Amino acid sequence: MRQSYFKNVVTLELDPEKCIGCGLCLEVCPHDVFSLGSEKAELRERDACMECGACARNCPVEAVTVRAGVGCAYAIAIGLLRGTEPSCGE
Repeated sequence: MRQSYFKNVVTLELDPEKCIGCGLCLEVCPHDVFSLGSEKAELRERDACMECGACARNCPVEAVTVRAGVGCAYAIAIGLLRGTEPSCGE
């Protein structure tokens, strides 16, 4: 079972137009967020992304983007832990 953090707050994006189906994102993702379908990567479980950035760093065509370490899931968790307003702002 994959760990899911917060629903619909992950900064992960996949541009299917740029994807060449090399599968590197599948290989480096520690949470099996991606799958390969129709010769291109697809987001299988976007909310399971922990925003580590491995997929984006390894994508040879920049089809994957994520704000590693400073994404929304992190910001919301810190807000909840500190008792401040959870925020995805810059």
